[in-house]
Amino acid sequence: QVQLVESGGGLVQPGGSLRLSCAASGSIFSIRAMGWYRQVPGKQRDLVATITSGGSTNYVDSVKGRFTISRDNAKNTVYVQMNSLKPEDTAVYYCNAEITRWRNAYLYTDDYWGQGTQVTVSS
Repeated sequence: QVQLVESGGGLVQPGGSLRLSCAASGSIFSIRAMGWYRQVPGKQRDLVATITSGGSTNYVDSVKGRFTISRDNAKNTVYVQMNSLKPEDTAVYYCNAEITRWRNAYLYTDDYWGQGTQVTVSS
């Protein structure tokens, strides 16, 4: 089994900062890309940022220059440092990981999701 556990969400004032963490655990062979997505009620889940196992990053335009994604491969953990937060950043943030595992003597890669953590930006 594989589990992704997020932490670091909360309430912050506009202009403030938060750092989200997501740790993957379980019977993991390797992890490819990891990323953060966010969702507001009634809307689809949208990409925020991704990072490959080699460290290449990708951001949605609305967070470029404010958010920084990073990962610690030894700890199977991905982070996102969120600065200059705006009310429109309010959402439930989910981490995602492409995880390769052994199953019946074969390697399989599947998408896994965390449970989500609420980020609220409000004065």
